[in-house]
Amino acid sequence: MSLEPFTYFDGASQLKGWIAHPAATPRAAILVFPTIMNVTPVVEAKALALAEAGYLALIADFYGSQPRNFEEARAAAADIRPDPQLYRRRLKAGLKALCSQPEARGLPIAAIGFCMGGQAALELARDGAPLEAVVSFHGLLDTGLPAEPGGISARILVCHGDADPMVPRSQVIAFWEEMDEARANWHFHSYSGVKHGFTNPAPNDNPATDYDASADRQSWAAMLELFDEVFV
Repeated sequence: MSLEPFTYFDGASQLKGWIAHPAATPRAAILVFPTIMNVTPVVEAKALALAEAGYLALIADFYGSQPRNFEEARAAAADIRPDPQLYRRRLKAGLKALCSQPEARGLPIAAIGFCMGGQAALELARDGAPLEAVVSFHGLLDTGLPAEPGGISARILVCHGDADPMVPRSQVIAFWEEMDEARANWHFHSYSGVKHGFTNPAPNDNPATDYDASADRQSWAAMLELFDEVFV
C-alpha cells in the first residue's frame, strides 16, 4: 500500500495531494489535513493507516510547496489563515479534490486533521461542509468566523492534550460555548498532562510538543469508533 500524488487547484494556486487507496471497496472517503509543516512522514503514516482500515484517504496540501523549516511554515500559514474566507476556500479545494476521485463517488465523507490541520477540519465543519464526521487531533480551537446556530451538520470529535500550551483553557471553554450555541453534535476528549503534538513521535525542539503513545492510541481508537458508528 502506498501514497499516490494528485494535483488539484485552489483558483490559480496549484496544490499537491496524496491519496491512499484501501485494498477493497472503501467504506468512506477521509480528507486528512496535515500539520503546519504540511505533508510529513507521520501524516503519511496516518493516511496509510486509514487505508488499511478500509478508507479512501487524501492528504490535503495547505501551501502548494513544502516548507523546509518551521519559520517557512509559519510564513506560509500566515498567507492563508488570517482571512477565514480565504482559509476555508483553500480547505474546500481539498474537499473538492477528494470528492472528484472516482472511488469517492457516493461515499460518505469525513475530515480529520493534526495541529493546524485539526483547526482546518473544524473550520470545514463550521462552514457547514457536507461531512458526516470531523476529528481534530491536538488541533487549534480558535476561529475568526464562529459557527452559526444549526450550521454544523458533522459529528465532531476533538482529541486534546490538557497541558497543550498552544490551546489554553480559555480557548477550550470558548470552543465548548461555540459548539453549544451552534447546537452541534460534539464530543471532547481531554488527556491529562498531555502536551501539543501528542500523535507525532518524531523528535523536535518545540517545548510545547511532546509525543504521548497512550493519547495517540486512545485518540485514534476513538476516531475509529466514531467512524464505525457513522459509516454503518
